Amino acid sequence: MDAVGRIGRAGGRTGFAWAVVMLGFASGAGAQGAVPFDGPEADDVRAREVGFAKSMADRDFDAFRTFLHPDAVFFSGSEAIRGAEAVAAAWQPFFEGEVAPFSWAPDLVQVLESGDLALTSGPVRAASGETVGRFNSIWRRDRSGQWYVVFDKGS
Repeated sequence: MDAVGRIGRAGGRTGFAWAVVMLGFASGAGAQGAVPFDGPEADDVRAREVGFAKSMADRDFDAFRTFLHPDAVFFSGSEAIRGAEAVAAAWQPFFEGEVAPFSWAPDLVQVLESGDLALTSGPVRAASGETVGRFNSIWRRDRSGQWYVVFDKGS
């Protein structure tokens, strides 16, 4: 399976991230239009996502692992990979070689007003720079204030 398929491009059902977004609209957030939560939490989440992507670009597997919540669930197509160790094992082959097989960057960051759950989304690009998909990640802030990715699904 190629990198894009591996990160979930082949998924045929609606991902958890979209369910979270739709729940926000159903709860009234959509009635006033989608307004990004504008505060330090959004900046922190954006920085964590950028750092997460940088771990791939830098070929730093150990750094990659530090972004994973112990209960992380990443999707590979419709298959759910559960737990930080299983996610790390599934992603380790992407860190082989001198050039990253793909990259990503957030162009959307939404944080709940409670400040403890966030959505990031953005384009996924092949090593050639061609856009090949889109990632959707859910981040949770722990008691220490650090953000960790808990769900990830590409499309």
